[in-house]
Amino acid sequence: MDERLTVLLPLAAVWLAAGVIADGLPRLDRARALRRRTGWLSALVLAGLALTAAVLAVGLQSAGTTALDRAAAGLTLAVAPALVVAVCTVRRIRWLWAGAGAFAAAPDTPAPHGLRAAAAHPLIGMPLQVTVLAMLGAVLPATGVDLFATPAVAGPATTVAVLGVIAVGVRHALRHNRLAERALPPATAASARAAGPLHV
Repeated sequence: MDERLTVLLPLAAVWLAAGVIADGLPRLDRARALRRRTGWLSALVLAGLALTAAVLAVGLQSAGTTALDRAAAGLTLAVAPALVVAVCTVRRIRWLWAGAGAFAAAPDTPAPHGLRAAAAHPLIGMPLQVTVLAMLGAVLPATGVDLFATPAVAGPATTVAVLGVIAVGVRHALRHNRLAERALPPATAASARAAGPLHV
């Protein structure tokens, strides 16, 4: 087994767990459950950012060929989505956690549609899931499957990756739009549907 996997697999597992939890947030219909899951998500995101930054920092400071150095080199694709997570997603998760706390006094308090729409915002789920895809691009070469090593395979692999990112973005935008319309008064929701299909 490639030694890089000892570094990349735990990191990928943290990001994958964060992506799965973020994807399930809008389906939670109780404020207390939403607050609890948002707390877990916050911890996982901060852990993922800290671990990614630590691996990259060690890799940049060293010019060697250790497993940590090679793992850091593989994380170059994950830098951009991880930065979006740090700049945009962390703040939205903090707002969502605070908002859910305002409704979580009683165990069975329903989560308002507006809160669920905030949980479905593309800037929460999409950057996390794109980071997971980028982590996959770092883990696969460490397992011996380097899709970008052969030009004949690199083109289709890049196309599939780009289409995957677009599909993730469209899915999050549509779900956010649907929940945001439910949060509006009926007359306003009808006007919003007439005005345009997406609200991001």
